[in-house]
Formats: sequence, C-alpha cells, structure tokens
Amino acid sequence: MQATSNLLMIRPVSFGFNEQTAGNNAFQIQSADQQSVQIKALAEFDGLVKVLRDNGVSVTVIEDTPQPYTPDSIFPNNWVSFHANGDVFMYPMQAENRRLERREDIITQLEDNFKVRHVLDLSHFEHENKFLEGTGSMVLDRENEIAYACLSPRTDEKVLSAFSEQSGYTIVSFHAADERRLAIYHTNVMMAIGTYFAIVCLDSITNIIEKELVIENLKATGKQIIDISFDQMNHFAGNMLEVNNTNGDTLIVMSKSAFEILSYDQKAVLSSFGKLIYADINTIETNGGGSARCMIAEVHLPMAASNQI
Repeated sequence: MQATSNLLMIRPVSFGFNEQTAGNNAFQIQSADQQSVQIKALAEFDGLVKVLRDNGVSVTVIEDTPQPYTPDSIFPNNWVSFHANGDVFMYPMQAENRRLERREDIITQLEDNFKVRHVLDLSHFEHENKFLEGTGSMVLDRENEIAYACLSPRTDEKVLSAFSEQSGYTIVSFHAADERRLAIYHTNVMMAIGTYFAIVCLDSITNIIEKELVIENLKATGKQIIDISFDQMNHFAGNMLEVNNTNGDTLIVMSKSAFEILSYDQKAVLSSFGKLIYADINTIETNGGGSARCMIAEVHLPMAASNQI
C-alpha cells in the first residue's frame, strides 16, 4: 500500500537553523531570535503529533538526545526509510552534523512492534561525497515501486542506482529548479504522491523531455496530477504525505501554510482522495527548510507476531 497508519517522529531537543545545510536549501531562513526557536519548534512538533493522533494515526515519538548536536533531527525521513518487506534503508547525508542523526537504537526500539528483515546501509557513499537523503531525495510510489528523484548535490545518480538494485525500485530522475533557477535540494518539496494523485510543480522541471517522462509515468500509474505553482511550492504545498488512520481512512497531511496557499479547486480535488489535516509549523518550516512530510518517517514494516491479531 502507498500509505500506512504507523509513523515515526523525532521530538527535537536542539532544533535550530543549520548552517551546514543552508548553502543549498533555499527554503531555510534564519530567525532573528534563535533562542526562542527550539521552544516554538517543540510546541509546533507536539501540535502536529496531536493532530495526527486525534485523527486516529499511530505515531511513535522518539525523544532526541542533547548530544551529539543534531539541529535537523526533527526530519528523520532523510536518514531512514521502512519498507513492507521488512527492509530498512539508511542513507548518506551531505551535512556532517546530519550524519549524526542515524541511530540504530531507534530501529531496535521499533523491533519491539515490527519485523525488521534487513538493514541496508548506504551511508558508505559519504566517503565518495555522494549522497541520497532518503524520502527527501526520493518520492516513492510504493505500490508501483517507482522512485521519482530530482538530481541535486544531495541526490546522486550512483546512489540512486544502488538503491534501485537493492530495493527493486525503478528510478525516474530529472532536474528541477526554482523560479530563480536554483536547483531544488529535495524532491519532496516539489512533489508528493498518493495512491490516486500526484502533486507536482511542473514548472520546476526545466527539461521538456524529463517533464514528459514524469507526466507519462504518473499517468500510466493512474495518478491524477495536481499542478502547483512556484509560489505554492515555496509555501510547502508539495511537501504533503498521504497516511491512513487505524480505521483505514485516508488522510493527507500538510502544514497550515500549505493548506492556506492551495486554491479552492485544488482543495476540492485533494479532498476527494482523503481528509485534509494540517498544523501550524511555521518556525520549523522557516528555520529548517522542511515541512510536514519531512517530519514523518512512515513505518511500512510488517507487524511483529506478538502484535498481530
């Protein structure tokens, strides 16, 4: 299935503007009062968790640790992904302080409730200065085993190939840039895929052939394309995630800024695929350059025998 009702989120202890990532993340803007950023981010994090749980989603919250210093730990989807066959992938990260986010103890904790078959660690590519930052670098069509990826300093073709070989996913790669023609750092800020829909900022895909390839693959897999503008992308309208609740209902998670920038017609189309839920995470978006989807790692692992009914 494309969506799951089991999510992993990391509660931040030292969230803040990360200078190591700001060089190629145009979405990051440093707040003047950095001392209050952690307090505000923590409240926003707890608010999003509450929205998810109030809507019947199972959220495993792991407390971050004060040491080592990991200002972006709130975005776990970049270092790990969990798959329905029991595989866990760990990814190579560009920023050195983001590499410290990889925690095998988190995977061990999940094994209390889920089956882990293999841990496939791609982080050795960091020694070659080649990176692939999880489901930030790739937007996964899990049902059709297609990984869409816009190439950037954080998304390397060689690592994509290694992921493809080990996962069985087909790679659809392309180049994407914002309105200033700066490379978009992560695919999941310009694209989101649900069971029956795909949100894409088509204007960001500058090569006509690559754009047609993306459109053809989305249509061939039965996705209704919802095209968003650069302005909507800049308000994180591409950074959404389809999840299920424990009753099997479909929810589409986004930030308040993403929800408010959508047109009436876009909201109507999206609402036909699931209930739209959102939270105000402005501090996290501004300082971290990531939004609701970035804060969530979906746990598609099979349940452990002791948890099966």
